[in-house]
Amino acid sequence: MSALLGLRDVHTHIGPYHILHGVDLEVPEGEVTLLLGRNGAGKTTTLRTLMGLWRASQGQVLFAGEDITSRPTASIARLGIGYVPETMGIFSDLTVAENMTLAARSARRTKDIDSARLEWIFSLFPMLKTFWLHPAGLLSGGQKQMLAVARALIEPARLLVIDEPSKGLAPSMVARMIEAFQAVKETRTTLLLVEQNFHFARQLGDHVAVMDNGAIVFKGEMASLIDDSALQQRLLGLSLDAHQ
Repeated sequence: MSALLGLRDVHTHIGPYHILHGVDLEVPEGEVTLLLGRNGAGKTTTLRTLMGLWRASQGQVLFAGEDITSRPTASIARLGIGYVPETMGIFSDLTVAENMTLAARSARRTKDIDSARLEWIFSLFPMLKTFWLHPAGLLSGGQKQMLAVARALIEPARLLVIDEPSKGLAPSMVARMIEAFQAVKETRTTLLLVEQNFHFARQLGDHVAVMDNGAIVFKGEMASLIDDSALQQRLLGLSLDAHQ
């Protein structure tokens, strides 16, 4: 598979701290790549760097063959990259409908949102329809996460970049999120996901990259990591079998 996104020897400094140490990563088009690693390994910094929120001090970020390393974040998003940060970025004082309208770049008003697209999103996350006119701040943590993902889906994207979509979710919410991402996967949308929930990762991942100390220390097919408990222990410090 050809790579839609590529990071080449990417270094990122935040103030005096050297966070990323030559990250090399490829995200094949039309498939799901999981970025795994212990806390503090550099996963979120990698996502923020590719989105232009933090600037690479060395190396290149390539999207569809184009160098986007120095582009501003808004310009990167307009190329067809949807991003859901770990903080979700929900506007708590606005309704669910208003949050979705803001994310729909082609719509000035809620009624301008593509109705077919919206109904597809409702099929993934039915609670959004139930709470459509409710302030987003009144949603549960899991519901806010679903809203954050839905906002990234409201406009068709070539690549979705999502930081820990299952973080803090109850098991029933995790199951719903897995079903939603499986449906997105069927559309051949390219996905790059940071995850800590290994059950979630193994259900969705085609490819995996493992980070440690600001660099990629393993990359390959997800199946190769799933089938090797010794490799899991060495790279992640635990076994996927413990997270069924």
